[in-house]
Parts: sequence; structure tokens; C-alpha cells
Amino acid sequence: MAAFVAFVSTIMGFAVARPSLEYFDNPFAVENESKEVRSAAIKRLLEVFGMEDPPLPRGHKQPPQYMLDLYNTVADVDGVTKDPYLLEGNTVRSFFDKLHSEQVEFLFNLSTVARSEKVLTAELHLFKLRPQASSHFNRYHFCQVSVYQVLDTTKRNMTQGKKLLSSRLIPVHSTGWEVFTITQAVRSWMTDEGSNLGLMVTVKTLGGNQMDTKVVRFALGRNHHQSKQPMLVLFTDDGRRSASVEHTDLNDSPAPPSLPHLPMPAAARRSARASDYGGEDEGEKTYCQRQPLYVDFEEIGWSGWIVSPRGYNAYHCKGSCPFPLGQNMRPTNHATVQSIINALKLTKGIETPCCVPDKLFSINLLYFDDEENVVLKQYDDMVAGSCGCH
Repeated sequence: MAAFVAFVSTIMGFAVARPSLEYFDNPFAVENESKEVRSAAIKRLLEVFGMEDPPLPRGHKQPPQYMLDLYNTVADVDGVTKDPYLLEGNTVRSFFDKLHSEQVEFLFNLSTVARSEKVLTAELHLFKLRPQASSHFNRYHFCQVSVYQVLDTTKRNMTQGKKLLSSRLIPVHSTGWEVFTITQAVRSWMTDEGSNLGLMVTVKTLGGNQMDTKVVRFALGRNHHQSKQPMLVLFTDDGRRSASVEHTDLNDSPAPPSLPHLPMPAAARRSARASDYGGEDEGEKTYCQRQPLYVDFEEIGWSGWIVSPRGYNAYHCKGSCPFPLGQNMRPTNHATVQSIINALKLTKGIETPCCVPDKLFSINLLYFDDEENVVLKQYDDMVAGSCGCH
């Protein structure tokens, strides 16, 4: 976390850094050096977020409402995780159908999912439309909807050409989203990409006959609004989840009340950054405490592909840890002993304890990837929840 705070400070500090005497001697060399530092810092920041390059900004579609709702469920307005156990795994992706068939058939491109990711759950989301009036309108109350994995495109209507994944009864006159679990199919596709021949859905009466397509309809192809398009939602774990989160007490996991509930105003962000680089007055000492460190994705140049949050307060720890260490400084026993040794000068070269984060929280990022899929990722140890002398 200390390293993360350091290079974020480097990036955010360009707006307030003061030119040195060397600048006036050779301004071009200093400018090139600043660009190199910024480029290296942003590259390192991308690595923190598990990326080699930032996704290319495009004329984005509206994010699926499901993904927006999921983000708001697991994160506060600043992206800080409400409870690390609310989300299954640490990555959720949404994929739109690539087939755009007028039949109830779908194909999803999963090439952006790394083979190393563990597939936890995969869901097919279909929007059921209102039935159209027909001679069979009031004849049926329920229908049997089944989702199949296509094994052979030439035999999709035969038993050996498809594999049943999920099946259940649905009220004929209902409308809204229906969700089917298709984890088994997605796991096989991740093992063998060439086996991804898509999905097909059948709708039958309780007697096993084909249901009138006017009575039971799902939003398909390009004929319906984007907000109702068929979607695959994939929950995975990429192995980044830290041990500290895995062993956190459930009652201790939510962010403390002291974390902000509104984004920091621009003026306050500039003031916080200026104070970080301006130094302290001579003789003035600040005891170890948490101070603001706002990461503005727009300033970094990432606003074109990040949906939420627009930025977040990472905080950083600053101040002295003088002897004697009070409990308000949240010292470890080791830090207490070190401060005593330093105060008594029992051993040369022993410094006072350092002011560092002693509690860290994760944040959530909702963004578009290169294929314009919407991704929700949870990143551990991104916010200093509190500071102490260690």
C-alpha cells in the first residue's frame, strides 16, 4: 500500500509540483523526464488494476442495468466495498449476444476471460416480453423453458446435438428478466474455446408440445431495446484476493463511518494535494494520522472507459510516532518497544516507528473492456482505512 500511495502521489502531483532551477537551464530535458515518470507511473497503476494497457475509449453503449445495480449493491458512492463477502469471486462480466438471431439461439464471445480465471457461476439473462393476443392466449398458465448447450450445429434439433443445462416452469403471462444457470457450459468453453457453439432455448407446454411463439416471447436480436438484450453474466475469481480479506472478521469488514460518503470536491482535492507537497512549517509536527489522497481517474486520463467511480479517496498515512506512543496511535507491541529503544538510545541507528496503514479496504471498478463488455472488478488493499505506528 505504501508503494501504491507513493506512485499515485507522483501522478497526482504534477499539477502542484514546483519547477526546480534545473528546469530553467534545460526545460525540455525536465519535461521529457516528467513524461517518462508519468508514463512509468501510469503503467504501474495499470498493473495494480491487472491490465497491460487501458481499454480503448469508444462510443460506449449504456451499461446494463443489472451491472449498475450490482455495483451499487457491493460498493458505496466512492467505490469502497461495503462487504467483501457480498460478491462471489472478485470479477463479474456481462456479455451481449453476438448471433442476433431471430430464433431463440445465442452466442457469446468469451475471449476476454483469462484461462487462469476460475469460473464460479455463469447465468443466461433473458427478458420475457408480454404475450401477444392469440387463440391460445388464455389456454396455458405455465410453460417449460429449457436452455441447451449446442454440441453439433448440424444436429441441434436432435438429442445428440445438444446438452440440457437448465429447465424450469415459467408463468406464461409474466414479464421481466428470467435467469438460467449455465455454468457447466461456460466451464467447458473455457477448457476448449472451439466447443463454444452457442446456446438454444426451447419453450414447450406442460404436455411437451411446442409453445406458440406469440404467447411466450423473449427479447431477441436487434428488434428490441438494448436494455432488454440477452446477456451472459459471468462470475469469476482471478486469484488476486488477498489473505487479509479472506481472514477478515465479517463484523469488521465494512468500511468505517469515517470514510466519506460523497466525492471530495475539486477544490478540496487540490488543497489536499498542495498540502502534501508543500511540506510542514518549521517546528510544526503532526502526529500519525490518516490524510486525504484523492485519485482522480479523469486527471489520469481514464474517464473514457471507467463507468464508476470517477475517482476515490485512497488516503495516506502521515505524521510522527514520538515516544511515548499512546493507544490513539494504534501501535503494535513491536513499535512500542522500538520507540523505547530509540528514546533511551540503547542501540545506535534505531529510528522511531513509521506511520503506516494498519487497516486496508478494497474498491470496486465498473468499466468497459476492449470488446465493450462491462466488467465489475474488486481490488484489495486500495484504501487506507486507518493509520498506526508500526
